[in-house]
Amino acid sequence: MSRRLPWLFFAAAVTPLLSSAEGPSFRNDVMAAMSKAGCNLGTCHGNATGKGGFKLSLRGQDIEYDFAALTRDVSGRRVNAFSPEQSLILAKGTNQLSHEGGKKLDPKGWEYQVLRDWIAAGMPRASEKDLRVTKLEVTPREQIIDEPQSEVQLKAVITMSDGTQRDVTERVVYEPLQNGLIEVSRNGLVKRLQFGEPGVLVRYLQHNVPVRLTFVRSSPQFVWTAPRRYNYVDAHIFSKLKTLRINPSDDCGDEVFMRRAYLDLLGIVPKVDEAMTFVADKTPDKRARLIDRLLVRQEFADFWALKWSDVLKVEGRTLDEQGMKAFHGWIRDAIARNRPMNEFVSEMISSRGSTYHEPASNFYRANRTPQARAVAAAQVFLGTRLQCAECHNHPFDRWTQDDYYSWSAIFSQVDYKILDNKRRDKNDKHEFKGEQVVFLNPKLNVQNPRTGDQARPRFLGADMPKLADKQDELQAAAAWLTSPANPLFAKAQVNRVWYHLMGKGLVDPVDDFRLTNPASHPRLLDELTEDFVRSGFNLKHLVRTIMLSRTYQLDSAPNATNAADEANYSHALPRRLTAEQLFDSLHNAMWVRPSFDGAEPGTRAGQMAGPKGGRGSPDPMSPEAFLIQFGKPKRELSCECERANDTTIGQIFQFMSGPVVGRVIRDKYNRLQHLAKIENPAQIVRDLYWSLLTRAPTADEAKVMESLLTSSQDKRGTLEDITWSLVNAKEFVLRR
Repeated sequence: MSRRLPWLFFAAAVTPLLSSAEGPSFRNDVMAAMSKAGCNLGTCHGNATGKGGFKLSLRGQDIEYDFAALTRDVSGRRVNAFSPEQSLILAKGTNQLSHEGGKKLDPKGWEYQVLRDWIAAGMPRASEKDLRVTKLEVTPREQIIDEPQSEVQLKAVITMSDGTQRDVTERVVYEPLQNGLIEVSRNGLVKRLQFGEPGVLVRYLQHNVPVRLTFVRSSPQFVWTAPRRYNYVDAHIFSKLKTLRINPSDDCGDEVFMRRAYLDLLGIVPKVDEAMTFVADKTPDKRARLIDRLLVRQEFADFWALKWSDVLKVEGRTLDEQGMKAFHGWIRDAIARNRPMNEFVSEMISSRGSTYHEPASNFYRANRTPQARAVAAAQVFLGTRLQCAECHNHPFDRWTQDDYYSWSAIFSQVDYKILDNKRRDKNDKHEFKGEQVVFLNPKLNVQNPRTGDQARPRFLGADMPKLADKQDELQAAAAWLTSPANPLFAKAQVNRVWYHLMGKGLVDPVDDFRLTNPASHPRLLDELTEDFVRSGFNLKHLVRTIMLSRTYQLDSAPNATNAADEANYSHALPRRLTAEQLFDSLHNAMWVRPSFDGAEPGTRAGQMAGPKGGRGSPDPMSPEAFLIQFGKPKRELSCECERANDTTIGQIFQFMSGPVVGRVIRDKYNRLQHLAKIENPAQIVRDLYWSLLTRAPTADEAKVMESLLTSSQDKRGTLEDITWSLVNAKEFVLRR
């Protein structure tokens, strides 16, 4: 008896009661205390591998796992029912025992008291009879705070499943969404550090509420200029600017507008005669007419097919060259015909058949696992990044691990008949060369690693309805995903188009819609989305609406009130031209036909189906190397982020002395050869400026350039020098 007694005491200490009518609730109180103390963050015990041998689920997403970790792991040594204060979880949390994370619990704080009382009550586990938190409300959700006020108090209230409410202001977790703008106390007092629009995520258990605050600087001298609005886009943009005491810049000039419109819609700069004719036109609707003309040009289909091909992973390594060209041609044809975007996407999702003869099926050839298909479909078509939910519930969004695998299950039966594979690299499992047939194999499924069971197909955030007669899961998913009733699809497409035209999405990053990343102008996004749906998902209608706004037509030169603004579209944001825009604009302006390996002579970079793929790098002297250097993506990701828009030293050297730029400027039959035959230096200089910069030279510029030509003993060499200087100007390499 005496030998067994210690073991009986030990069992009593580590075996929690199955239920208890007294003490804190593990589900609602203990889990909240662990979150408030920060124990289950990714930087602490919520890390994928835990810390110091103690692992919790990330942000308390798995209540059963955390209960076992506290009460059963390491033989239950973390809790002591006979002497709760001696429990390791409390001794380490208060730093009485060495704790790498430092002091997390105050013995006088509510978190400590909850944990202590729960341990003293016998560590009752969560029960199905427990009340559930059904709602978290935070006030204010939005507020504008004018200087000199610099603080605002947040209040949080939860509603329980029995209808009762509870103030949890001191128990929720407050997480600033931007660094350096604000600090938030444990009790929800927000203090301004800098002026701006900070966000706060308020979190209680699995409920998350974003709060948006705007701290506005006092500007007694500010006078709103009341700019005229061109359409409803401006109403939303200017209303917010007025609140922020920011005046928009003036409208851009005709030269800037024309260059901007050509680059945004066609990916090239205008020809000299086109530009000069437009600037000379005095009719008031000429900008609208220009947009309409550009939208029906073949280059529009080329350039916007390029944008879609980037995120649909149109490349030759996995699709092979024939599949790549088939997929690209199908995308381009849809844009040329202005096919409704919902039909365009629906055909991809429901596609199957030969990747050569049913081009849309290349969407599945490019994404070869259920998880890859699910992630690509969510990110490209719904603006939702699911990758985080593969291993655990998404820490910043509503998607759970079960959501991830249920959505993946919809795509689980996609299979391939590989009719032929003559790949060059036998060790590269992602390289294919030969026809494939996409079909559905009912024997395939996806396992949910959390449960170990086969995942049941389910839409994201919605139950999957009973399939109609002769309808399969892909067809059902296509109908649901592109339905006007699905708010995410239309919003994601609107945001992507806005991003391409304005340089920054209303939701930024462009494919990351979530609670903790709200739109900068949510009501504008809603109205654009409603308009887009009413138009029948008409891409050209959406493009035209945005471009006809005064917001799109604002100049890039800032004024005294908006120089620091980069988030509210008070002026155009200059950005470097893309690789294809630079390459094609230079070749077009210089009358030089591009030459790509394997392509028809004269094929522009913006017309290329995609990279051929394969290992190794292209010849550094080649056009392909130029495009890579300026950020052209390999198309291995379903993300706009794969295209690099930064500026590098290598790019600067390429334009100063690089082989591609040099070949174009020195080409014997280029534009300079024609200009060298003209006697009038003023005409030569004017032509060069209009062809490269889409404007006339200033008086000072004309004087200097004409003097160089007049005094030169080598006219052709001088023309080349002038051209080098112009293509290295910011006006050429930037879209302003």
